[in-house]
Amino acid sequence: MSEASLRRQIAAVCRRIYDHGFVAATDGNVTARLDSHRILATPSGVSKGDVTPASLIICDMTGKKLSGPGKTTSEVLLHLAVYKARPDINSVVHAHPPYATALTVAGVSLADPVLPEVLVTFGRVCTADYATPASPEGPRAIRKLINRCDALLLDRHGALTAGLTPWQAYYRLEKVEHAAHVLFLAHQLGRVRKLTRAQVRRIVKANAHHGVTAKITLFDDSLRGKRGLEPSC
Repeated sequence: MSEASLRRQIAAVCRRIYDHGFVAATDGNVTARLDSHRILATPSGVSKGDVTPASLIICDMTGKKLSGPGKTTSEVLLHLAVYKARPDINSVVHAHPPYATALTVAGVSLADPVLPEVLVTFGRVCTADYATPASPEGPRAIRKLINRCDALLLDRHGALTAGLTPWQAYYRLEKVEHAAHVLFLAHQLGRVRKLTRAQVRRIVKANAHHGVTAKITLFDDSLRGKRGLEPSC
């Protein structure tokens, strides 16, 4: 994908994040890999609703700014940790979606097997340990999870999603927030019913039949390590 195309995608994604209320004021950041040595990034101190293709900056893989009109985002180390651990990932979105963030404040996990669509898309949406924002603690907190997860909650600090493109990373953010909203409402209504191991097995089987590789953990120690299954958080 050309740099011009990536710039347009990031700007459009930023607008979508802002319009959906996934960030407030100048919160959040979006990046995309230009090549093995450089990334495009949203600048610090700019509302995501005001990001334009021309306002993006280019950084190297240490976070040093190479070009662009603004300052490097304070969360760039979080993004770089994903790119260094996952050569298959080309874009990262970090935002503060309210329901997903609220779950972490309340200590409610999205990792339990509740919604089939979440299991198929993510396996588990784990919550990383608390880390001081914009510090080296962030990369350390996600390092043990990002190798097998495309979406993470950051304890009291929003969500982090990764994808092949800015749009894929954004849509994963949208799905995480939707799942968090459903779980929030379910807790208000009463007991939250988890899927059984048998139901999860049938989801795995159904997706394999349709040629879909599901990132599903069976939540059963005896089944870990089998083909197509991932370890738990």
